[in-house]
Amino acid sequence: MSNGLDHVFQLESYLFRRKMFKIFGGAFHVKDSSGETVMYSTQKAFKLREDMSIWASERKERELLKIRTPQILDWGATYFVTDSTTGEEVGAIARKGLKSVVRDEWKFLSAEQEEIGTLTESGWARAIISRLIKLVPQKYVIRSSDGREISTVKQHFNIFILKYTMDIHEPYPPIDRRLMIAMGILLCAIEGRQGEGGSYGSYGGDI
Repeated sequence: MSNGLDHVFQLESYLFRRKMFKIFGGAFHVKDSSGETVMYSTQKAFKLREDMSIWASERKERELLKIRTPQILDWGATYFVTDSTTGEEVGAIARKGLKSVVRDEWKFLSAEQEEIGTLTESGWARAIISRLIKLVPQKYVIRSSDGREISTVKQHFNIFILKYTMDIHEPYPPIDRRLMIAMGILLCAIEGRQGEGGSYGSYGGDI
């Protein structure tokens, strides 16, 4: 591969899935366009600081990425992403605090902690409606620091499974693909956690 990344980070489209109604903890499947699981992650229940691993399969024989935050989980936490194979600090993903109460906004940071892009929920009106009417799925746009749209993320309504499709529009996007994969996992994890508290009713619960 020309950029040296594992082949699972080279795909054009990913489906992130989190089942509902599991009592303790969470688990996330990342599938390719053919429906094959290409990554798997778990989330422990009742942890105040996130510490998640992304594996190549459910067997957990090969760890690909780590997602950690040194902060107690809050609206403005920063999640650091590490490549488990090389030990490389890939970068970080930070939630834009109180802005995300009404409309989700995140920023992507390089390993040097420079902002390199954003993920923003599409449209103020749609964002508000999706919180009031649980059947309205969310949509997101990932943009590079120069404002170019490089990926879209769409939520699919399902009362039993929280699902997002991420389509990456460029073969070599300016935001590291590993950060975008971590972003997809975090959307599933945090959306599920908020649902448990009643904020997004029909999407609540762990896998």
